[in-house]
Parts: sequence; structure tokens; C-alpha cells
Amino acid sequence: MQGRQVRKGEARSKVRAFIQPVHEFRDEGIRDAKPPIEHVALFDEAQRAWHHAKTADFLKRRKGVLEFAYSEPEFLISCMDRHEDWAVIVCLVGGGQEIHTGEAGIGEWIESLNRSFPGWHIYISSRLTDSEYGAGRILDQIRSRPHVFMKDELHLSVSMRSFRAENLSRLVKELLDLEASAAVRTLHELREKYPIVITRDLMKAKHWLRSHARGSERYGLVASSHAERLKPYAIDVKSPVNPIHWFLDGKEDVRSSYYLEDVATEFHIQGLELDWACVTWDADFRHTGDGWQHWSFTGDRWNRINKPERRLYQKNAYRVLLTRARQGMVIVVPSGDSDDPTRKPEFYDPTFDYLREVGFATI
Repeated sequence: MQGRQVRKGEARSKVRAFIQPVHEFRDEGIRDAKPPIEHVALFDEAQRAWHHAKTADFLKRRKGVLEFAYSEPEFLISCMDRHEDWAVIVCLVGGGQEIHTGEAGIGEWIESLNRSFPGWHIYISSRLTDSEYGAGRILDQIRSRPHVFMKDELHLSVSMRSFRAENLSRLVKELLDLEASAAVRTLHELREKYPIVITRDLMKAKHWLRSHARGSERYGLVASSHAERLKPYAIDVKSPVNPIHWFLDGKEDVRSSYYLEDVATEFHIQGLELDWACVTWDADFRHTGDGWQHWSFTGDRWNRINKPERRLYQKNAYRVLLTRARQGMVIVVPSGDSDDPTRKPEFYDPTFDYLREVGFATI
């Protein structure tokens, strides 16, 4: 600043201009048809941008914009496409992180380019073909398009979240994709640096957490937002947790994660982490001989989830839950209750058996 004193408000204004919520960028593009001032736009968690139906519905209800014709990725690209000279869009993508209704995934960015912007050059990580990115079909469609470049260097392979477990994300992917043999190998590589155990007993799991955590290392209970039949274990996913108290308060506060009473769901914990986690696994996501089954509890019974989009969100919810701990975790699969038709042992046993066959130690 060449020695000039800067008021705090002016500095804050400059930072705001540099870091802007994506929805504000979108709304500015709707109000003003001119090219944005930026020639380079970086979209963090780009997989969470909305598909067309979600975008159009939101803008109609909240902004009075009628018959909006674009998905969020397509419109954001169109804003940068207004430049007559050049523009660059960088999309940072987390694999399998779409858990909110309307999140379109990285596939919609690529499909939008293929559908509406033939002149753009596309540089893609070679790892986008992995199943958790959900872009395989779209990538096949653009292979014959000019100016498409696959680059190994665009994949950020080292996890910054879990400093003791760079292979954790790979293990969770293999578990969820039912690649049992690969999961066995990855677990063998991981187990010395990153302990993971399974149990049917929630009290044993809590004791394991407390005995492994040192000093101020934070631990807590997490569960799927659809895990509604954990109530007999005093785990109520519908009881709102205060994330500020849960993540920040100390061991003496009953609202903190340390007390192992309040449970955080995938919506509370996405993008954040604990040192140690107890993942409580309900019958909403069940392992069977035919693959995963997806269920939602409504009223007094479980109902099958058939819509592919909702199935993906549920699978990704467990991906989020299983990758929140930096140092280790315990997974609780309840035994169920043969006298309770909503918690039959056969809802839970195959999931526990699958995890045990992969090689997780039992406590």
C-alpha cells in the first residue's frame, strides 16, 4: 500500500470483493448483463452447485425471477463467457460430497460446457473417472470434443484433513463401492497409523473413544440424518444440536461433543472434523447380498428409497461420516431387537458382518 494507512472498513471491503459467496456472484450476473470484473473465478466445493430445477425454484420463490432456464453451473459459466478476450474458471471438487437436495455434482459443470460452450478448453483431473465423482458418463461424451485435456497433476492426492490417514478416503470409497478385496488391502496399510474398530455395544464404543483421546483431542458421536431408529440408544438425530457448543465447548459442558450425548449428522459436520469419532450406523443404509439398500423411516415403518438422486445423497452421507476423524474411529452397528419390527437384527447383522469380513477389529 506504499506506506498509506488503510482503515479497517476499506481493507474488509477489498477482502469481500476477492472472496464472494457464489450465490452473490450469481445474483450479480442476473442483475447485470455485463462481463464480471473478474477474469478468473475459483469455485470451492463446485460439486455443490445446484441443478436447474433447484436453481429455478429458489430464484422464483426468493428473488422473483420467473422461468430461469439454467442450472447454476451453466449460468456461472455463461457469466464468465461474457468476456470477449479470456476467462478462467477453476472448480475445486470433493468426491462424493453431495448430500443436500439439488446439488448437481461435477458432472453438471462438464455437461454444461458440452451443451452450451463449445469454444472453451477443458482441463480435467484423470481421477474424475472414479465412482464418487459421478462423472463417468459425461466424460465419455466429451472425449471426442477438441481441447479436452486429462491431467494427473490436477488431482490433489494428499489429504490435509487426516494427517495420519492419507488412505482413509480410499478405504471408505472401497467400502461403499463394495470393493471388499481392495478394502482389505487398504485397511492393512492403514491400521497401524489409523485405528478403526467395530462393535455392537455403544457403551464400549464410548469407552474406546475416551481411552484413545489424549489431552484436548476432540471426540464425538455422529450419525446419518436418516438414522431414526437409534432412539433406544438415546441417540436422536431429530433433536437439534448446537454446532457451536458441540464443536467448541470443553469437557465440562454437557452440550459439547465430549459428553457423547448430542449427536451430529452429516449436515452439521460436513467440512469439519474431530480427532476421534464414533459413527453409529442405523438400518437406513443396509448391506445385503445384492448390494446396499436405502431406507427412510416415516411414521412407524421403514420405506425403500428408490429415487437414484436420494440414494446417492444417502451413500454420500455415510462417506462424510466415515471421513470426519483425523486420528481414528469406532463404528457401532447395533444388534437390533427381535421384538421390535423397526429394529430387526436382520436389518443390522449383514452390515456388521461385512465390516468384520473386511478385517476391522471387533471390541
